Amino acid sequence: QVQLVESGGELVQAGGSLRLSCAASGRSFSSYAMAWFRQAPGKTRAFVAAISWSGGTTNYVDSVKGRFTISRDNARNTVYLQMNSLKPEDTAVYYCAAKPLPMATIAELYNYWGQGTQVTVSS
Repeated sequence: QVQLVESGGELVQAGGSLRLSCAASGRSFSSYAMAWFRQAPGKTRAFVAAISWSGGTTNYVDSVKGRFTISRDNARNTVYLQMNSLKPEDTAVYYCAAKPLPMATIAELYNYWGQGTQVTVSS
Protein backbone atom coordinates (compact mmCIF):
# COMPACT_ATOMS: atom_id res chain seq x y z
CA GLN A 1 0.00 0.00 0.00
CA VAL A 2 1.48 3.29 -1.16
CA GLN A 3 -0.22 6.66 -1.03
CA LEU A 4 1.08 9.55 -3.11
CA VAL A 5 0.17 13.21 -2.73
CA GLU A 6 1.42 15.83 -5.19
CA SER A 7 1.77 19.52 -4.51
CA GLY A 8 3.35 22.60 -6.02
CA GLY A 9 1.35 23.11 -9.18
CA GLU A 10 0.17 26.62 -9.96
CA LEU A 11 -0.09 29.29 -12.62
CA VAL A 12 3.27 30.51 -13.89
CA GLN A 13 4.41 32.61 -16.83
CA ALA A 14 6.38 31.12 -19.69
CA GLY A 15 10.05 30.95 -18.81
CA GLY A 16 9.33 30.56 -15.13
CA SER A 17 10.01 27.68 -12.79
CA LEU A 18 8.07 25.40 -10.49
CA ARG A 19 9.03 22.59 -8.17
CA LEU A 20 6.53 19.80 -7.76
CA SER A 21 6.66 17.51 -4.76
CA CYS A 22 5.23 14.06 -4.26
CA ALA A 23 4.99 12.85 -0.69
CA ALA A 24 4.73 9.09 -0.30
CA SER A 25 3.53 7.00 2.57
CA GLY A 26 3.61 3.27 2.99
CA ARG A 27 6.20 0.57 3.09
CA SER A 28 9.39 0.19 1.12
CA PHE A 29 9.35 3.54 -0.65
CA SER A 30 13.00 3.19 -1.59
CA SER A 31 12.26 -0.10 -3.34
CA TYR A 32 9.99 1.63 -5.84
CA ALA A 33 10.76 3.39 -9.04
CA MET A 34 9.05 6.75 -9.18
CA ALA A 35 7.84 8.75 -12.13
CA TRP A 36 5.97 11.83 -13.22
CA PHE A 37 3.33 11.77 -15.92
CA ARG A 38 1.18 14.56 -17.26
CA GLN A 39 -2.14 14.87 -19.01
CA ALA A 40 -3.03 17.93 -21.02
CA PRO A 41 -6.61 18.75 -22.04
CA GLY A 42 -7.74 16.43 -24.81
CA LYS A 43 -4.57 14.35 -24.55
CA THR A 44 -3.72 10.99 -23.10
CA ARG A 45 -1.54 10.54 -20.06
CA ALA A 46 2.09 10.95 -21.09
CA PHE A 47 5.42 10.09 -19.54
CA VAL A 48 7.59 12.93 -18.28
CA ALA A 49 10.38 11.57 -16.07
CA ALA A 50 11.33 8.56 -13.97
CA ILE A 51 13.92 7.77 -11.32
CA SER A 52 15.35 4.58 -9.88
CA TRP A 53 15.28 3.65 -6.21
CA SER A 54 18.74 5.08 -5.59
CA GLY A 55 18.28 8.17 -7.71
CA GLY A 56 21.28 7.13 -9.75
CA THR A 57 19.32 6.46 -12.91
CA THR A 58 16.84 8.86 -14.47
CA ASN A 59 14.90 9.04 -17.70
CA TYR A 60 13.15 11.95 -19.38
CA VAL A 61 10.93 12.47 -22.34
CA ASP A 62 12.85 14.38 -25.00
CA SER A 63 10.67 17.47 -24.76
CA VAL A 64 11.74 18.20 -21.16
CA LYS A 65 15.41 17.23 -21.27
CA GLY A 66 17.58 20.06 -20.06
CA ARG A 67 14.61 21.81 -18.46
CA PHE A 68 13.17 19.35 -15.93
CA THR A 69 15.00 17.44 -13.21
CA ILE A 70 13.57 14.54 -11.23
CA SER A 71 15.06 13.72 -7.86
CA ARG A 72 14.14 11.81 -4.74
CA ASP A 73 14.87 12.00 -1.05
CA ASN A 74 14.26 8.56 0.36
CA ALA A 75 14.78 9.76 3.93
CA ARG A 76 11.79 12.06 3.43
CA ASN A 77 9.83 9.65 1.23
CA THR A 78 9.53 12.38 -1.35
CA VAL A 79 10.14 12.72 -5.07
CA TYR A 80 10.51 16.08 -6.80
CA LEU A 81 10.20 17.49 -10.26
CA GLN A 82 12.06 20.74 -10.77
CA MET A 83 10.68 22.43 -13.87
CA ASN A 84 12.59 25.32 -15.41
CA SER A 85 12.08 27.32 -18.58
CA LEU A 86 8.44 26.38 -18.62
CA LYS A 87 6.50 26.58 -21.86
CA PRO A 88 2.77 26.86 -22.49
CA GLU A 89 2.83 23.33 -23.90
CA ASP A 90 3.86 22.11 -20.44
CA THR A 91 0.39 22.97 -19.18
CA ALA A 92 -1.17 19.81 -17.80
CA VAL A 93 -2.21 17.96 -14.71
CA TYR A 94 0.95 16.36 -13.36
CA TYR A 95 0.72 12.99 -11.65
CA CYS A 96 3.20 11.23 -9.44
CA ALA A 97 3.37 7.46 -9.89
CA ALA A 98 5.13 4.52 -8.29
CA LYS A 99 5.83 0.92 -9.19
CA PRO A 100 8.08 -1.88 -7.98
CA LEU A 101 11.45 -1.86 -9.71
CA PRO A 102 12.46 -1.61 -12.49
CA MET A 103 11.80 1.81 -13.95
CA ALA A 104 9.34 2.14 -16.80
CA THR A 105 7.91 4.82 -19.05
CA ILE A 106 4.50 3.27 -19.68
CA ALA A 107 1.71 4.58 -17.49
CA GLU A 108 -0.17 1.30 -17.42
CA LEU A 109 2.73 -0.37 -15.63
CA TYR A 110 2.52 1.90 -12.59
CA ASN A 111 0.56 0.66 -9.62
CA TYR A 112 0.11 3.76 -7.51
CA TRP A 113 -0.91 7.27 -8.42
CA GLY A 114 -1.35 10.60 -6.76
CA GLN A 115 -4.37 12.83 -7.27
CA GLY A 116 -2.58 15.19 -9.62
CA THR A 117 -1.57 18.83 -9.41
CA GLN A 118 -2.42 21.43 -12.04
CA VAL A 119 0.40 23.27 -13.77
CA THR A 120 -0.65 26.14 -16.01
CA VAL A 121 1.92 28.05 -18.04
CA SER A 122 0.72 31.30 -19.55
CA SER A 123 2.24 32.86 -22.65
